[in-house]
Amino acid sequence: MFRVMKYLFISQKRGTMLASRPGGQEAQLLLLSLLLVAAWEAGSGQVHYSVPEEAKHGTFVGRIAQDLGLELAELVPRLFRVASKGRADLLEVNLQNGILFVNSRIDREELCGRSAVCSIHLEVIVDKPLQVFHVEVEVRDINDNPPVFPATQKNLFISETRALDSHLPLEGASDEDVGENALLIYRLSPNEYFSLDVPTSDEQVKPLGLVLKKSLDREVASKLLLVLKATDRGKPELTGTVELCITVLDVNDNAPVFDKAVYRVKLLENARNGTLVIRLNASDLDEGSNSHILYSFATDASPYIEASFRIDSASGEITVSGKLDFEEAKLYKIQVEAVDKGSPPMFGHCIVLIEILDVNDNAPELMVTSLSLPVREDAPQGTVIALITVSDRDSGANGQVTCFLMAHDPFKLVSTFKNYYSLVLENALDRESVSAYTLVVTAQDGGSPSLSATTSLSVEVADVNDNAPTFAQPEYTVFVKENNPPGCHIFTVSAHDTDTQENALVSYSLVERRVGERALSSYVSVHAESGKVYALQPLDHEELELLQFQVSARDSGFPPLGSNVTLQVFVLDENDNAPVLLPPVSPGVSGPVSELVPLSVGAGHVVAKVRAVDADSGYNAWLSYELQPAAGGARSPFRVGLYTGEVSTSRALDEADVPQQRLLVLVKDHGEPRLTATATVLVSLVESSQALKTSSRASVGTAGRETALVDVNVYLIIAICAVSSLMVLTLLLYTALRCSAPPTEGACGPGKPTLVCSSAVGTWSYSQQRRQRVCSGEGPPKTDLMAFSPSLPPGLDRQDREERLEAGSNHPEQVSFVQTPSLQEVYVNFL
Repeated sequence: MFRVMKYLFISQKRGTMLASRPGGQEAQLLLLSLLLVAAWEAGSGQVHYSVPEEAKHGTFVGRIAQDLGLELAELVPRLFRVASKGRADLLEVNLQNGILFVNSRIDREELCGRSAVCSIHLEVIVDKPLQVFHVEVEVRDINDNPPVFPATQKNLFISETRALDSHLPLEGASDEDVGENALLIYRLSPNEYFSLDVPTSDEQVKPLGLVLKKSLDREVASKLLLVLKATDRGKPELTGTVELCITVLDVNDNAPVFDKAVYRVKLLENARNGTLVIRLNASDLDEGSNSHILYSFATDASPYIEASFRIDSASGEITVSGKLDFEEAKLYKIQVEAVDKGSPPMFGHCIVLIEILDVNDNAPELMVTSLSLPVREDAPQGTVIALITVSDRDSGANGQVTCFLMAHDPFKLVSTFKNYYSLVLENALDRESVSAYTLVVTAQDGGSPSLSATTSLSVEVADVNDNAPTFAQPEYTVFVKENNPPGCHIFTVSAHDTDTQENALVSYSLVERRVGERALSSYVSVHAESGKVYALQPLDHEELELLQFQVSARDSGFPPLGSNVTLQVFVLDENDNAPVLLPPVSPGVSGPVSELVPLSVGAGHVVAKVRAVDADSGYNAWLSYELQPAAGGARSPFRVGLYTGEVSTSRALDEADVPQQRLLVLVKDHGEPRLTATATVLVSLVESSQALKTSSRASVGTAGRETALVDVNVYLIIAICAVSSLMVLTLLLYTALRCSAPPTEGACGPGKPTLVCSSAVGTWSYSQQRRQRVCSGEGPPKTDLMAFSPSLPPGLDRQDREERLEAGSNHPEQVSFVQTPSLQEVYVNFL
């Protein structure tokens, strides 16, 4: 662009100066032409330079960096490079000053042959960001090739009876240069017999030849030696010469004559061997052997013509004898001689011009000149991935190439210049969906039938950290038995990251919080790599029933992404607490309780009540009471309620009963193994009056003690009710939150609470409600209700069994299990 502006300025200045002189109108026309040329050059999108052929190494061509608008300091960082089709070493760029210079010898004739226009097309590529410029360097012809005749000496035969002004054809010289350097001027050495007839055009309708100006006389001059000189119009002029040796023949005075001086033939380049090109016809006015004609190529015909064609000497038929290629030769100019058998022989000449027609026999060629791989999956639309160049050696429609992409999504081809394409990104990439693409680029010409070429490009998509680790479900429920060993493995969390390499490397950590007055990390830990969760210390169901916390998964990408999963760890109860007796019965077997019983009481009279509690839960805290058999196997008049702990008479007392009886009450839970406690009750049988007096005295002494016991029971009841209410409220809130979430197939829901105990007075030692939840991810829940009656100890007679069952019916206890393949909830309500 800078070069064009400079050119416009100089042209305008010169035009102004010329306009001020005589003939200013011509100067204005010249200025207008220059302006049009400069405008075309600016609009073509190219930078044009010119350099003469055979220029020495280091010859200045142009300031390419400045003309392309590039800073010198950015040439190396942006990977400035030059690519050219064909000879890539002819021109080079100095990256220090941005000057394009000649790197090696440029031979225009070797590069372009005799083409009128010869240019070297350069493709300048810079990265970061990727830019492509097209530079055209015109190679100017210099007069470095002299005219050359087919041979240095040519023998000609002419009859002495040849008529004046007859034409003797000659083969002209050829010059590999073009333009003025290839325009030839012929000169004949001075002589008195011949003048030179020069053609007016290259088609040589009237070929170069000698014209007889003076009659020949073999007796005076049998041989003539002439020199034909060809001089081109270059500077400096170069010449070529041929020596003409003319032999004057006697007798046969009629030479063969062709129908035409020039024959024109068109022939397809894929013509097979033996294909007839033309049948020539010459006639001779003589008779006999003097009129018998033989045909042949001129003696100075090039070996290239003789390798491609052959002529039948008798018939004059020219046929194809070799491979024809339009890309190598488009026109063949053959000089044919017809000679008779006279003595001396007479010669006739004609020229056959064979024009070779192009056939679509060359497939397009594809070349990938630059690739930017791999492509980040967050690359913006329009990113250039590759540069593709197409070419076809054919001409016309056979050489017009179109390029397209098979299964192009998400890429497309954009034409940037003739036969130049850019592969650009059209839609967004997602490596997790497709990690690599195999693109097939097809180039197809316009021939009939058309030919095509394909090339495959493998485009790898580079990963970007755009996916966070994900867990299979948002929360997990874990059941752990209490009293676990320290450091035991309780669960393994696993998160999947669809990214790759470090973007998919997941590490796990606890989301720290407080559990009561202690840190979460004092209870559990998680292995950063495997995701295994460990219990750092033994868990106690009586201290901590539910431990809920979150585990965080983070990848190693930049910036890192992560997600959390919730773990609900339910601590399952084990039977590790024995029943504990409550006052007035002392713990253990010591401190027996003394009771006075009148002999007049009947069956079912309550003598005492044994109270006990168990710190465990569920069956482990379900207590039963048994009365140990008396020593010697004697039947005791007392019994104890299986679940109430009330010691009462089983029949009416009489004087035959032992007045002092020691009753041992065994308190057992239902755990595995069962744990027990023993209470001792001393019963004294007395008369009714004595029992009343003792009762009066005892009532006064124990009034204060009963009052204190009532106060303790009130506080105990208030504390138990507060704790139970808080637990029920917490479970209700949690159930409401779980139910409000949208149902997910295969997920575990909290289920619907079920009332499992409806009695107002039960046999449990304290009130509590437990709910446990197990997740397995199978079908819809099933509910099974199972009722258990109190078990009776063996060895009771029918009356005792009926009484105990009757007492049990007044205080029903029920346990319900809600079981499903996907969700199991156990509710235990007791008082």
